[in-house]
Amino acid sequence: MIALIDIILPVFLVLGFGYFAVWKGWFKETSVDELMKFAQNFAVPCLLFKGISSLDLGAHFDVRLLFSFYAGAISGFIVGITGARLLFKRSWEDSIAIGFIGLFSNSLLLGLPITERAYGSDALASNYAIIAIHSPVCYAIGITTMEIVKNRGGKLSALPAKVLRSMFRNALILGISAGLIVNLTGIPLHNTLQSAIDLMARAALPAALFALGGVLVRYKPQGDLRTIGFIVSVSLVLHPTVTWLLGTSLNLSTDGFRSAVVTAAMAPGINAYLFANMYGHAKRVAASAVLIGTGMTVLTAAFWLMILP
Repeated sequence: MIALIDIILPVFLVLGFGYFAVWKGWFKETSVDELMKFAQNFAVPCLLFKGISSLDLGAHFDVRLLFSFYAGAISGFIVGITGARLLFKRSWEDSIAIGFIGLFSNSLLLGLPITERAYGSDALASNYAIIAIHSPVCYAIGITTMEIVKNRGGKLSALPAKVLRSMFRNALILGISAGLIVNLTGIPLHNTLQSAIDLMARAALPAALFALGGVLVRYKPQGDLRTIGFIVSVSLVLHPTVTWLLGTSLNLSTDGFRSAVVTAAMAPGINAYLFANMYGHAKRVAASAVLIGTGMTVLTAAFWLMILP
């Protein structure tokens, strides 16, 4: 148990430092917004580019890995929508925003550092395989479903173009796309450029974790507690459980199984709030779910790490 704490706690201490610094007024909220922009728009895309450009696609883009993880994610999306609609009587738009919380786990800011600390940097290849299509898959599902609901009874011919525009305005997707292009074409990178990308990549996770902590200060859990508790449970329990069962039945490799379950077990990502904010639905539920889920991940991640092979 002490070893598990040593793995998990440093990640959450960095996040906690960010939270405490903003809460005490030592770091301005406007500054933490800019730090998050630096992390999400520049440093993290460099990290993703670096990881995916050098990834052995044939070895690590395992259909069993991706099916295990994304079947769990889509299960969370469907159960989230169904529960929000039938149990809590939310509108269809609210229900889809709530379902997106169960769909989008924090694969990047929590999944990567916890996997790295638990199993070493060599174990991250399967994480990168999941992350490579995480934002495109989740945003495509979320945006398509929301737009269908919003335009029910109207024409949907412009939907594909709208989905693609929304996705490719995302710097993370651009970093992933650039990494895939370099990987598939074998374009060599000059050592100077590679060194600069490496420097940016090293700044990505600590900057993003600190910024995430600071951003969470503004998300006060209030109201809708039953709905929040429901969708956090979907995210932290249902998603990893489905992934575990499928990964076991499909005989995933040990490294792939670990990466899939750890990533599935992470709290809802900040993108869950960004999606809700983009459409103006269930913003309070999304913000509170990110905050409460992130805090609870300290305990739930320890459980999953303890039972993983």
